[in-house]
Amino acid sequence: MKTSFTSPRPVPEGPWRWLVPVLLVLLFLLVLLWLPWQARQMESNERQEQLIADTLWVEQTLRFELARSEEALAALGADLAIETPPPAALQARLTQMFKNGHELQRIIWYDANGQVKASRGLELPPDGLTQSSRDAAVMSRSTRLGRYSEPYGAKGLVHGLIDFHLPLYHAGKYMGSLVATYNLQTLLDENVPWWFAQDNALALLDRDDHVVAQRAAGGPGRGVYTHKRALDLPGSQIVLSTDSVKGAPKLLPNLLVGSVVVLALGLVISLVALWRHIARTIAAENALRQQMAFRTAMEDSLLTGLRARDLEGRVTYVNPAFCRIVGLPPEELLGKTPPMPYWAPEAMAEYESRFRQVLSGHATPQFETVFQRSDGVRVPVLVFEAPLVDANGQHTGWMSSILDITDRKRAEELNRQQQEKLETSARLATMGEISSMLAHELNQPLAAISSYTAGALNVLARADGAGADGAKTALDAGMLKRALEQANTQARRAGQIIRSVHEFVKKREPRRETVAIPHVVDGIRALVELQARQSYVSLVVDVPPDLPPVLADRVLIEQVLLNLTRNAIEAMQAIDPERRVLRIAAEMSEQGQVAVSVIDNGHGIAPEVAERLFSPFFSTKAEGMGMGLSICRTAIEFHGGTLTHAANPGGGTVFTFTLQQAQEAPVT
Repeated sequence: MKTSFTSPRPVPEGPWRWLVPVLLVLLFLLVLLWLPWQARQMESNERQEQLIADTLWVEQTLRFELARSEEALAALGADLAIETPPPAALQARLTQMFKNGHELQRIIWYDANGQVKASRGLELPPDGLTQSSRDAAVMSRSTRLGRYSEPYGAKGLVHGLIDFHLPLYHAGKYMGSLVATYNLQTLLDENVPWWFAQDNALALLDRDDHVVAQRAAGGPGRGVYTHKRALDLPGSQIVLSTDSVKGAPKLLPNLLVGSVVVLALGLVISLVALWRHIARTIAAENALRQQMAFRTAMEDSLLTGLRARDLEGRVTYVNPAFCRIVGLPPEELLGKTPPMPYWAPEAMAEYESRFRQVLSGHATPQFETVFQRSDGVRVPVLVFEAPLVDANGQHTGWMSSILDITDRKRAEELNRQQQEKLETSARLATMGEISSMLAHELNQPLAAISSYTAGALNVLARADGAGADGAKTALDAGMLKRALEQANTQARRAGQIIRSVHEFVKKREPRRETVAIPHVVDGIRALVELQARQSYVSLVVDVPPDLPPVLADRVLIEQVLLNLTRNAIEAMQAIDPERRVLRIAAEMSEQGQVAVSVIDNGHGIAPEVAERLFSPFFSTKAEGMGMGLSICRTAIEFHGGTLTHAANPGGGTVFTFTLQQAQEAPVT
């Protein structure tokens, strides 16, 4: 069996078959000729652009130096226009200005009549200021703005000078002027870096292109790379001229031959390198596959959710942990743009605001938010954002790490509830310790009420038996009124004590509001005095009535004060009764906070005890729980303050806590 096939067409002989190789060789030669020329042009353009950039930088440096001097003159002029300082102070200020700017040669202060009131530096020429300087003075006065004169005095060693006129006005009235003279040569020498002067010849030219200052540390310029830039001084036309000492780049004479040899060697080396590169690429691809498999297994086993987004907010990658957090499969997340299906409706505004920041290229590195799972359950999460950068260093998107913090939030809430219970227990324990004293304190107003009411009944009985005796009836009525008034006073006293105890032990959420420290101290003063009388302790309150209000929870602050005063009273049990003085003081601290101190004359605190004083469950009392000072410190830190202690110079201890001032005016 034969199989038919078409034989290849033979290649005809002719000159055209060399056309492609010849064209390639010609193209190769043209490239060899074009590349050096193009490199030379690029180098020339680069040098010119660098010269322009450096000239602009020098011009800005010179202008900045003059502007700094103008600001100093303006500050001096503002002071001189208001009040003439003493000569010594004025000369000291002028001396400081000369030290700050070496280009400053002379300062003259003229009054409103053109008379010299003070001067320093170079002496004025016999014929006074130049015509250009006088014209600048007239123009500055008419415009009320500083103005420069044209440069002058450039001769010999080329040391040109220029004057700056600053008119002085006060309350719309012309008070005189300040005239500052600058040496342009010194301005160049002081502000042009040596490396720039080494490579370029610089000159300052006036409006007629005359040189008024120059600097050429590396010799004269060659005229190949030049640039001119005006200094933009009001009233003066000074141009900064730069001429590089570098010449045009040259081509190597044997560049073509060398290029061919180098290219041939490069071709062989490239072939060898290509073979090695292919071998390394295959090995790298195998290693990459292994790494990808390892990374995929690692990401699939993570409990931390991973999410990648591009610069437009489109989701490009999610791992299984993220899908479990939001309760959605990957196909419902990849390629999605905001709004996302896992955004909770109540936090939509927060999501949109944060997404706008992402689009602007400023993502929040770490934040807490809430996601909504597909079943509607809210999941609190902690999100970490980091930029995604490709192999070329380009920012391509954002990578997010998401942690489910449901358990942490639940633990924080449990801890908060436990802390509230502990504070309530501490308050109940405090009231338990003073219950007997409280009963005695309430017994007094109740006994007084009983006595006053019995007396009132007796007065009424006498009035019934006295008949119509008008004078005695009026006397009994007065006694009855006083008895009832005293009974009412004692009843209010007992009620106030009961209300104080009720407010102190009532369970409530912490609530920060504007309170006054004097009112807080007055609110617990009865309870403190009750404890103090039982231990024969005198109470001294030194709280200024005009103390600024603070932003605090009143009950928590009362609890802190009761704990600290009770500890202070117990610390003075072993000293003589006449020294048992408890002092409550308050003042403004250096940091602008309100500082409240509880001061006793007791036994003090030993160094080994001070280290653990605020530790939970540490107590120096046999029956103490060790939670009082720990709760006090927690309550003060909740308000953004600090609780500290120090030794009392007269013996004893000073406990001090600070609270932030409130911005609101009303005081509770």
